[in-house]
Amino acid sequence: MQTRYVPRAIEPEIRAALARAPAVAILGPRQCGKSTLARRIAAARRDALYLDLERPSDRARLAEPELFLERHAGRLVCLDEIQRLPEIFAVLRSLIDARRRPGRFLILGSASRELLRQSSESLAGRIAHFELTPFRADEAGRAAGRLWPRGGFPESLLARSEAASVAWRRDFVRTFLERDLPQLGVRVPAATLSRFWRMCAHHHGQLLNQSQLGAALGISHVTVRSYLELLSATFMIRLLPPLLPNLRKRLVKSPRVYLRDPGILHSLLEIETADDLLGHPVRGASWEGWVIENAIAAFAGWRAHFYRAATGAELDLVLEKGSRRIGVECKASAAPSVGRSFWAALEDLGIREAWVVAPVESGFPLGKGTRVAGLREFMRRAAR
Repeated sequence: MQTRYVPRAIEPEIRAALARAPAVAILGPRQCGKSTLARRIAAARRDALYLDLERPSDRARLAEPELFLERHAGRLVCLDEIQRLPEIFAVLRSLIDARRRPGRFLILGSASRELLRQSSESLAGRIAHFELTPFRADEAGRAAGRLWPRGGFPESLLARSEAASVAWRRDFVRTFLERDLPQLGVRVPAATLSRFWRMCAHHHGQLLNQSQLGAALGISHVTVRSYLELLSATFMIRLLPPLLPNLRKRLVKSPRVYLRDPGILHSLLEIETADDLLGHPVRGASWEGWVIENAIAAFAGWRAHFYRAATGAELDLVLEKGSRRIGVECKASAAPSVGRSFWAALEDLGIREAWVVAPVESGFPLGKGTRVAGLREFMRRAAR
């Protein structure tokens, strides 16, 4: 079944980048909508050529990539799932340098720049990178009410029933472990990574303790670090670093670990319905992680940290850009309240603009530059 197209907030930025840069890369997890977005962009241009490198027939057309791409030098060439053909980056570089014009290549990949080292090394100065996330709160429209329980992957969010959404997420997890990671050259057994991923789900929103994770699974902290880097590079988890300003305070120095999509988190924890979520101990941490992902996506180009001092001062998210600093606290309650730790953190960091993001219908001021708001109101007002 083909789902209707839902506009993505990042689309105008990608179109603008194609007008100025020789190559544009859209990176993000599998099934988040990269191909749909790229096909929409390509459909608006008569000169576009779309190649899906998952298809053997399209990969065969690139058996001699330099000859093939040179024949189509005047067209926008879209290369989907570029990680299947990493050796092509050197060819793209030579073609761009020989005939430098904007909008030559649109590249899609399901791994980060760090994992696709060829793109950052071979196309430095020639490529604009964008990350496409699953649907954000400001993109889901009428489906927004299902977004937190189901997550933002289009097939999960827009499924016709709760059961269909649950089944899709289970299949996604299995396919990711058994097919997608091996295609990236990962040789770790799927069962091992499955146990590790589920362990991360149980530690969602908590400080990372590599020794504890390793002891629970019988692996070394070095192996734990390699698994974390792998899941981070494939957009499955986020390691949110602590803010370490120049204060005379003892501060937490370990990152917090979050699963980036709440639907996948709930699947790994076997939470199937919204009612199950409301009664589950992970509810608060799940809301926190979801708010953080939406905030980081909306505030592209800002640095993101959490803050926690030994004095008890704590803030879920601190967004920084230049001299501006915004504080965000996440509360999964329709009647949110904050305590001394929140106000102490604002004072420590000199924050004059703060938000308490909660599942509320309408926002209201809390005083001292702080406002309680729903997630979509926060993204809309704070971005302005």
